[in-house]
Amino acid sequence: MSVLELTLNPTIEAEDDDDEVSHAGRYVSEADYWAHYYHNDGEICYEWNNGILEEKPVSDFAGSLMYLWFVGLLRQYLETRPIANVTALDLGFKLKLGHQETIRRPDLGVIRHDNPIQMAADDCTYKGLFDMCIEAISDSKRSEIERDIVTKKAEYARGGVQEYYILDPKNRHMTFFQRGARGVYLPIQPINGVIHSNVLPGFRFRLTDLHRRPSLMEMAEDELYQDFILPEYQAEKRRADLEQARADMEQAKAERLAAKLRELGFSPDEI
Repeated sequence: MSVLELTLNPTIEAEDDDDEVSHAGRYVSEADYWAHYYHNDGEICYEWNNGILEEKPVSDFAGSLMYLWFVGLLRQYLETRPIANVTALDLGFKLKLGHQETIRRPDLGVIRHDNPIQMAADDCTYKGLFDMCIEAISDSKRSEIERDIVTKKAEYARGGVQEYYILDPKNRHMTFFQRGARGVYLPIQPINGVIHSNVLPGFRFRLTDLHRRPSLMEMAEDELYQDFILPEYQAEKRRADLEQARADMEQAKAERLAAKLRELGFSPDEI
């Protein structure tokens, strides 16, 4: 756009010359990836597939809402049953698959405490193998969707990730996998519409709740979630219910006594 056009049309904004150009498809060494693309300060997040840069798409708003609700549910479970750590922020880990090597950055990774490789507080990458990976599908290119539902699925299964969850607000690709004895993923079959994890015993959720996103208070009243949602609230509610039950019993006892006194010709108010 010329200076003359901007002068004659001051309401027209100049084009942003700082838009980042994607390097997806470029061949780079693993060393260059870690040095220049993993800690990329721009808007684009890259994964590395056997030397080729792959752009990791951003999620849309619906996908973000579903993902954040799932993260909240998972954190509640782990606060009650601290058997694992959770990583986010596209933290990467390396998969060695025979002659192929990839560096993937799942939206969410779970590392159980009995995993032989743990993370230090200042680690920027994970040198082990996640026990569970979660990817949130966005309304992106078909090739990017295929990467999550086909390519990464095969890589995670071959690499040994025990469970792989694909969240999709449009329900077209929503699937939950667990690794079978032969090293391939098998879909987790819902029981009465509920997905149960083997990696995290007792962690479960309704498929419909991924869309409905009930609040923590609502889930605290739901039998499905009661044993790991807001445990302090649950304990306080039980205490309050017990006190109320005792008060009701005392009130009923007093009323029965008053009725008996009236039968005997006495006024309870005069005693």
